[in-house]
Amino acid sequence: MQVYLPIAEVSVNAFLLVGLGGMVGILSGMFGVGGGFLMTPLLFMIGIPPAVAVATEANIIVASSFSGVLAHLRRKSVDLRMGIVLLIGGLIGAGLGVQVFSLLKELGQVDLLVKLCYVVFLGIIGGLMFFESLNAIRKSRAKGPAPKTVRRQRGWIHAMPFKMKFRTSGLYISVIPPMLVGLFVGILAAIMGVGGGFIMVPAMIYLLGMPTKVVVGTSLFQIIFVTGFATLLHATTNYTVDMVLAVLLLVGGVVGAQVGTRIGTRLKAEQLRILLAIMVLAVCGKLALDLLIMPSELFSVGVDGGH
Repeated sequence: MQVYLPIAEVSVNAFLLVGLGGMVGILSGMFGVGGGFLMTPLLFMIGIPPAVAVATEANIIVASSFSGVLAHLRRKSVDLRMGIVLLIGGLIGAGLGVQVFSLLKELGQVDLLVKLCYVVFLGIIGGLMFFESLNAIRKSRAKGPAPKTVRRQRGWIHAMPFKMKFRTSGLYISVIPPMLVGLFVGILAAIMGVGGGFIMVPAMIYLLGMPTKVVVGTSLFQIIFVTGFATLLHATTNYTVDMVLAVLLLVGGVVGAQVGTRIGTRLKAEQLRILLAIMVLAVCGKLALDLLIMPSELFSVGVDGGH
């Protein structure tokens, strides 16, 4: 069943879009990521223009993250105080990111920037998470329960001013690092059409020292508001939000998030992290390949339309 997307100006199979939304919703519930890092490249692949994919995807992340957060709130695995601190930085970052996006759209460089950002960030984060998770699994097999190495970290973060108690996470740290993490993720949310969970989750575990069981729910809580704000700005400044596309993806996303949350509770933290790392690296590889192949395609277009 083909549907016409008015803003994207293409026709796409409606069931394909609902299925993509469902798949990304499952990831959202399992890993605490908005799923945009996977959905946005998939939308490129089925012919959605990158500017529309980025802006509309932020919409989907709001719904699938909201659905996931409800499940985590029921289990009391959301640190609301930490979520609010991350959110303050995130909203500022989203505002800055939309301005950069608008500027690049005028210059005609949005497509290239979005894809390059994906390759760089997914490659770095995926690689780091993969090797760390592999080490954690090895240690847990060798010594029984995995040692809580995260808790022993004491460094520049603990020496910073403006400290606050985060009871749910069992932390007493400065609000500056979480605010900076939020700021960075907010910029990414606006430019890349992602919730930023693939950066936020590792940052919360390894940089802030939060326990894994609280990280997923807290990450989703922050993602809801930051991506919602980014979507609103994109809709009012760039006019690139396609509501028909958004609704179809939303239907699948909300259902998928509930399924993903249930799957996530049955897997160990190390297993979840290594699965996420493999997925991140796979998407990174596909995008890098597309960027390498693209010059020959652009050249042939140039020749066809040449003198």
